Amino acid sequence: MATSSVMRKVSTRNLRAHKLRLVLTVFSIVLGTSFVAGSIVFTSSISNAFNSIFDSSIPGVAVQVTAERSAAAGVPDSVVKDLSDRKAELGVAKIETNQEGLVTLAGADGKAVQTGGAPSIGTAYIPADQAISPEAILPGGRGPTGPGEIAINSSAADEAGLHVGSKTKVVIGQGSSAPLEVTVVGLVDLPSSTGGYVNVQFDQATANQLFSDGSHVAVVNMSAVQGVGDSELAQRVSTALNSDNYKVRTADQVRDDQKAQVNEFLTIFTGILLAFAAIGLIVGTFIIYNTFSMIVAQRNRELALLRAIGASRRQVSRSVLFEAFIVGVIGGAVGLGIGVGIAAGLKAIIGATSGLPNGPLQVGVWAVLAALFVGVVVTMVSAWVPAVRASRVSPVEAMRAGVTEGSAPLRTRTLVGVLFLLIAIGTIAWGAMGEGLLRAVMVGTGAGAAIVATVLAGPALSRPVVGALGRVIGAPFGTVGRLARTNAVRNPRRSAATAFALTLGIMLVAVIGTLGSSFKGTVDSAVDSGVRADYIVSGTNNLPLAPTVFEAVEKVPGIADAVSFGMVQTQIDGTNRTGYAALGGNVAAVSVVDMLDGASDQLPADGMFISARTAEDRGWKRGQTLTFAAPDGTTVPVTVSGVYADNEALQPWLIGSEVYEKIIPPMARVTFGVFVKAAPGTDLATLRTGLENATADYLTAQVQSREQYKNSISSQIDQMLGVLYAMLGLALVIAVLGIINTLALSVVERKREIGMLRAIGTLRSQIRRTIYIESTLIAIYGAVLGVILGTIIGWALVRALARWGIGDPVIPWTLIVWTLVGSAVVGVLAALWPGIRAARTKPLEAIAEG
Repeated sequence: MATSSVMRKVSTRNLRAHKLRLVLTVFSIVLGTSFVAGSIVFTSSISNAFNSIFDSSIPGVAVQVTAERSAAAGVPDSVVKDLSDRKAELGVAKIETNQEGLVTLAGADGKAVQTGGAPSIGTAYIPADQAISPEAILPGGRGPTGPGEIAINSSAADEAGLHVGSKTKVVIGQGSSAPLEVTVVGLVDLPSSTGGYVNVQFDQATANQLFSDGSHVAVVNMSAVQGVGDSELAQRVSTALNSDNYKVRTADQVRDDQKAQVNEFLTIFTGILLAFAAIGLIVGTFIIYNTFSMIVAQRNRELALLRAIGASRRQVSRSVLFEAFIVGVIGGAVGLGIGVGIAAGLKAIIGATSGLPNGPLQVGVWAVLAALFVGVVVTMVSAWVPAVRASRVSPVEAMRAGVTEGSAPLRTRTLVGVLFLLIAIGTIAWGAMGEGLLRAVMVGTGAGAAIVATVLAGPALSRPVVGALGRVIGAPFGTVGRLARTNAVRNPRRSAATAFALTLGIMLVAVIGTLGSSFKGTVDSAVDSGVRADYIVSGTNNLPLAPTVFEAVEKVPGIADAVSFGMVQTQIDGTNRTGYAALGGNVAAVSVVDMLDGASDQLPADGMFISARTAEDRGWKRGQTLTFAAPDGTTVPVTVSGVYADNEALQPWLIGSEVYEKIIPPMARVTFGVFVKAAPGTDLATLRTGLENATADYLTAQVQSREQYKNSISSQIDQMLGVLYAMLGLALVIAVLGIINTLALSVVERKREIGMLRAIGTLRSQIRRTIYIESTLIAIYGAVLGVILGTIIGWALVRALARWGIGDPVIPWTLIVWTLVGSAVVGVLAALWPGIRAARTKPLEAIAEG
């Protein structure tokens, strides 16, 4: 017991004696754990803020009734009247109804108020004497009473620069209403407002006109008489309705459903963040392994002395693991603190640009435990092999001069690595030779095998590859270059482990870059070869437009054909499907419709066209009758009129206007784009001006040429890639830190050697240059390996995902070139401090230490 206490003291003193080494190792842990802690704190805080909002929603409501099908017109007025007539029988104290629809509000500057993704909803204002829980109108205002009046939530008014008396414009997102000129008559204090939430309230008659067909309501809220519980009332109402067409929920169930929707998104978001944190931790594992391996090698004589005075193998290994434990705890604790800062920064940045609600940071027990657990476990697992190696130090053998690091033969390890490489080649090749989910999974499996192969066979591979790179890169530097090459290949395990950290990060960059470039190539090809329209009118930020925008476009002179496309989410033969409706003119005039099986490329109003891929996947064919679900629960038979060659701009199927009108209620109809073909001889610039003037009142409408439309989609892909690259930056930062750490410890390890070089006349600048070249060789080796693996995996993955509309693989050559150039720069930068430290080595002191 006393010996264990002594060993712990030795470990503690060793850490204190090498503070710089401790800081570098801790920093590797901090980067990973801070991302884990930050992800958990951020999502917990957002979830808590949403939950607080939902908990305060629909106060006083006991039961809510809505239509079961989201595409349905709502709850019929006749049903509402029946429930009202039976209030006493059911135990209902008060019933209130409301409408709901998408709106866009213009701010004081005449431009659309940006919600950052938060809802922008139009509803009916319910007077206090009719409301279950009246909303508070701020002093100086009142509720709307006529068609030209609105009330808006106070937070939206502040964002929009509007006040009581302001005249503005509201665009209805669905239905047949044109943009409305309105006056703000009241500001509503809503407890349920999120960061960018917009609520525009109309008088009930206007709301009914704008958001319903005149015979349905969107929501029916009920309060219960005293003595009747929410669940009991819900059961009574459900029994009274006796229909599967309606959803009857208690207020708590409504809130729980709202929370579940948000939490589902947050779970996915958290998973993505944690996945990138895991990548950083995996990279950090190799850095920590390298660090402890070198530390053990440098302490051979110390460990041998401990063994000579009676310390057992177990005690020696435990002392190393105890050091790892301390490093892990410190790294986890510091990572937690930095993670809270990351969460606060994320919350501030995303909150300023999106509709997320405000609220305090939630640093829960789970975040604390996760940071500490991950920090300790990752560090101790990484240090396990070096700790075992330390226990095998011979008391006599290790007392000789110099520093040595165990070097077991690489043959078995390399052979196993080659086996994994063969598995990787086979699975990736098989996955790339077909399409579908299984093929993509096989490519992913092959990627995992390739990573394992790189880890195992890396040392054997690094010696010839780094040696070859050294001959090329080091040649201009003469003796210094040869010395750097010799140092880089001296310990292949260390070089491979250091380079692998960079390899993994760059491999993922190459995979994502290849996927992104292929997506962009697919978009370019789809627009260039599949779109004939001269202009596309669409909503900014992918927002839908009101169907009436098509009516405005049609009136512009100089148009040969215009087609409005609406997204359709429905059930076909009992299965949920998503496609498009083509409304207005001839779809073949604005898009390429190459019929493979069909009498004409004119889409019948009562029929549908399907793509060749859809026909193959679903087993549908021309002449087959499919059943579409209608809002009232009935079905609409639709005949497949033709099959067209795959066109990514028209996937997966199109229905005509009559079918669309039967299956989509008027208030659920929205337009996602109007494609316009100019008449022969029309000046395109004049046509564009006409389109912009005609759609100016729609606030979010934008007119784009084919090239602009293509570039806007590519820009969105670039934004997503930028976010992914930024997240992968964590792994790359850790990899660079690993190079710094390895070189710094290598300088300590080779102190006597460097002293000898200085003693025989080697200049400080030459010592620095040697370290710089050595670092550059390791960095370029890791980058080249990462680029090769990532490009092959990305290429194969694109081939496997072709079923989902991705075209031919596109290799991001520019990204690859900059990655390789950047790796060389990173190599030099990572070596600056270790190089300066090595150059300052005093010859006599270094030789004397041997």
